[in-house]
Amino acid sequence: MKVVHFLINTNIYISLAAVALTVETQLQLGMPPQWHPYLFIIFFATLFDYNLHRLVTVLSNKEALNSDKHKWLKEYLNLFYALVAFSVMGFLIAVYFAKKEVLITLSPFAFITLFYSLPVFKNQKYLFRLREIPILKIFLISIVWSATTILLPIVQSGKSFDFLHVSLMLIERFLFVFAIAIPFDIRDMQGDEQSGLKTIPLVIGVKKSMNLANALIMLFLIVSLLHYYDSVSFILLAFALSAISTLFILNSKSLQKWSFYHYGILDGTMLLQGALVLIFHFL
Repeated sequence: MKVVHFLINTNIYISLAAVALTVETQLQLGMPPQWHPYLFIIFFATLFDYNLHRLVTVLSNKEALNSDKHKWLKEYLNLFYALVAFSVMGFLIAVYFAKKEVLITLSPFAFITLFYSLPVFKNQKYLFRLREIPILKIFLISIVWSATTILLPIVQSGKSFDFLHVSLMLIERFLFVFAIAIPFDIRDMQGDEQSGLKTIPLVIGVKKSMNLANALIMLFLIVSLLHYYDSVSFILLAFALSAISTLFILNSKSLQKWSFYHYGILDGTMLLQGALVLIFHFL
């Protein structure tokens, strides 16, 4: 269990989830699962960004170190700094071996991600980041996750793929990520309200927000059915199981009591989906 806690607290867990979704994309495109430099770019970029966001949070608000969310960071601060340095070095090495086209595709999303955590401008009274724009935060997260985990394998392959197929992949990924991101906004409601940040739960309430999350997972399943019902059955089966398990996780009161419900279980739905696609591919 300590290993699991370590993977979650260091954000290695969420970085592996990003890699899992990218490998899932390879299979959706009809390619065999394979290692490419862009997988390491995805891993180290995710690791760096999530830890950068945490670093900016604690540097801009010293009291954050006393919160339950960041208590691990307070205890292992030197390890955390080493992890940030490791992610930067890993990212730079992966960039060196990556195709130029992959890096060009990644660039706009990298800037969005960077300024999601870093201040766009700062004065003595106010620190402004892209995530502070009302409602925008959850859309940025969903767009960046969808685009990077789908477009990079396409660009790397150098092949042309059916526009409708790729569009439906992007829609499916966006719907899924958006849905599981909603409970994070619900968890952060108190802090967001105090900082004046408008999020979906603060605008429409918790119950309607959860209804929206459930509806988005159902829509994800419907789009997947329309997309794959007459072609790739193993992906449809994996997506159906992913949707059913995610609906259960979203609505389970007992799971919501777990300390790692958000960072462990909800984030794990992306890892689970990628694993299911990979498993059914080999069955």
